[in-house]
Amino acid sequence: MSGVWIFDKKGVAHLIKNPTRESFELKQPTYPGTGTVTAPGARPRVLVYLPENEMISSYEELEKRLIELGWTRFNNPMKSDLLQFHKSDDSAHLISLPKSFTNFKSHQMYDIVVKNPSIFEVRDVKVCDHLI
Repeated sequence: MSGVWIFDKKGVAHLIKNPTRESFELKQPTYPGTGTVTAPGARPRVLVYLPENEMISSYEELEKRLIELGWTRFNNPMKSDLLQFHKSDDSAHLISLPKSFTNFKSHQMYDIVVKNPSIFEVRDVKVCDHLI
């Protein structure tokens, strides 16, 4: 049997006989904001707000947390397809996110973590099932 074996959330193996990139992508994320899986064995990720140990499941929650940390919404008419936050006028830190939370990917989550160390963490969805 040639092909690629992948495991679903329940640990059941499935053979994909003629794998393509599209065959590894989840069409609908399991949880909003978990992004898509683009490689065999890769798991969707979630952003967790550590002080409350809570999964961020909407931009409203994320914006509330960022504002508490001193970030402000940056309205850039040239980038109307993005939500942007900046730390202050004299800082170069900028967080750019897609307008739709369903397009929120792990690389954007890691950007938030790097700019807010010890406040946010990116976790595998499987590890975070108890938070949901």
